[in-house]
Amino acid sequence: MKTTPQAVFRKLAALYGRMGQAYAAAAQAIGLSCDGCPDNCCTSFFQHHTYVEWAYLWKGLEALPGDRRQDYEARAAAYVREAQDALSLGGRPRLMCPLNNQGLCGLYEHRLMICRLHGVPTVSVRPDGARQEFPGCFKAQELCAGRTDVAVLDRTALYRDLARLEMEFLGSRLRQLPRVDLTLAEMIVRGKPL
Repeated sequence: MKTTPQAVFRKLAALYGRMGQAYAAAAQAIGLSCDGCPDNCCTSFFQHHTYVEWAYLWKGLEALPGDRRQDYEARAAAYVREAQDALSLGGRPRLMCPLNNQGLCGLYEHRLMICRLHGVPTVSVRPDGARQEFPGCFKAQELCAGRTDVAVLDRTALYRDLARLEMEFLGSRLRQLPRVDLTLAEMIVRGKPL
């Protein structure tokens, strides 16, 4: 029996809920809060890698009023142009996410995994056994400096569960489609993935 996109999206929303709980616990453990931060994580340059998140993002976009969606699409197109310019000059783009709406995410409930987990120190173990560590944002690094008791958020199970949802979402198309390696802005500009 084929799983419907709606069923996969419900599972993804539940996974996002687990991510939120894990992030909140990790942030609380080190005393991390975004309040009063002089930086903005929404200017971080991230690539995203799943069709299921791309489609879920579009589910959120399609629920917006037309003028607001068009504004986000125009911002995304500008972001893509500016990012390509920066990359062609050998730089790393530092541009505001096109969904940022006066400091808040305009699609908060539909934001992607990396947007949900960025900030706290994390670790993940890839299927080949290699460990990937992220020390956290600059504020988290300051809070953790010199501490040996820092509980690092382990993203391994969260990644594994997201990979399972990707397989469930794509089904037999899994091996036929190219890998996703897109910024959120590129996901918006390219339209719905399937």
